[in-house]
Amino acid sequence: MDVLHERCAGLDISKKDAKVCVRVPSTKRRGSFTTETTTWGSVTNAVLALRDHLLAAGVTLVVIEATSDYWKPFYHLLTEDLNVILVNARQVKNLPGRKTDVSDAAWLAQLGAHGLVRASFVPDQPVRELRDLTRARTHTTRERGQIVQRLEKLLEDTGIKLAAVASDIMGVSGRAMLEALISGERDPQVLAEMAKRRLRHKIPELVEALTGRFREHHAFLARLYLDQYDQLTGAIQQLDERIEAAMAPFRPALDLLDTIPGINKATAEVIIAETGGDMSRFTSAKNLASWAGVCPGHHESAGRAKSTKVRPGNPYLKGALGLAAFGAVRTKDTYLQARYKRLTSRRGPLRALVAVEHSIITAIWHMLTDQKPYRELGGTYFTQRDPERAARRAVTQLNQLGYTVTLNPIDAVA
Repeated sequence: MDVLHERCAGLDISKKDAKVCVRVPSTKRRGSFTTETTTWGSVTNAVLALRDHLLAAGVTLVVIEATSDYWKPFYHLLTEDLNVILVNARQVKNLPGRKTDVSDAAWLAQLGAHGLVRASFVPDQPVRELRDLTRARTHTTRERGQIVQRLEKLLEDTGIKLAAVASDIMGVSGRAMLEALISGERDPQVLAEMAKRRLRHKIPELVEALTGRFREHHAFLARLYLDQYDQLTGAIQQLDERIEAAMAPFRPALDLLDTIPGINKATAEVIIAETGGDMSRFTSAKNLASWAGVCPGHHESAGRAKSTKVRPGNPYLKGALGLAAFGAVRTKDTYLQARYKRLTSRRGPLRALVAVEHSIITAIWHMLTDQKPYRELGGTYFTQRDPERAARRAVTQLNQLGYTVTLNPIDAVA
């Protein structure tokens, strides 16, 4: 194979150190190469010393395997003066039985020398900071949801079935009832009268649901959970404010994504943070969908197609697309809802949902590439595209119900 980089280095990184293999041309035999593997610490001064070592060796490419978050100090310090690429560990697996840190470093250097590795997407610093904020908000929101689940389990232990009557126990009514329980109120009628608005129609059910054995022990834990919930809510508000300021350069892209059914402001912020809002990094909409992990894989052997489940992709982007798809299929008279209903009958709801996610990410690529808003095709798009097929399907369904149907065009009747 052709050698694209005569002087190449491969880094296998762990928490405490990194094995570095430098591959350079041999001085004794023309056309051959020699490798030297050394161990370097992961602290800043050690990484800076490694940078000087690689510069002295004349290395033109440094290949780093993405291992947890341990690659970040090396990447950020080395990329200032060297050509550094980050590669996915799944794409650079070595042969079975050859798994050591030293052999991994040599394998990375060899792959990089022949140009057999593909660089992973590492955004610029503003996008990385925006990612940190949106991911922190995602984790904090999940933690807050877990607190609500713990609170529901605590109420189940007391025999209070508030969650069975009120859809949100942390709403205005539910929160008032919980605070009263913690303060010592035990009368179900008094607690039920704290219901607000539409929940007041369920006062008889609330009286039954609020009858239980709420003791001091439960009050202590409930107070602890509510304080944690309030603390996390405050943290989410701070993150929202910080994200709002960080999104200023991406405001045009945010406004475009807001036109897609099912995508709200928070979801659009996650999509921009994960993709960078710049579609020039992705060669096509298919490339973006594959990177996001919302397109079927390819697994064919002996002429037979095997499992084509979606590949692992960016979990944060995939989660945001999942939320967007859930919202889109519930939006009436839209193309995305029609696509979901068309596929769910023969492919199942989960695969249909992935297809909707694929449609959304494809639209995002074209919208951000052309800087044009979302164009709604309408809920009757598939019917209008092939009206004869739609008519045949409707006649078949009526025949299955026992009806005989005769179709007469409107123009002929008139």
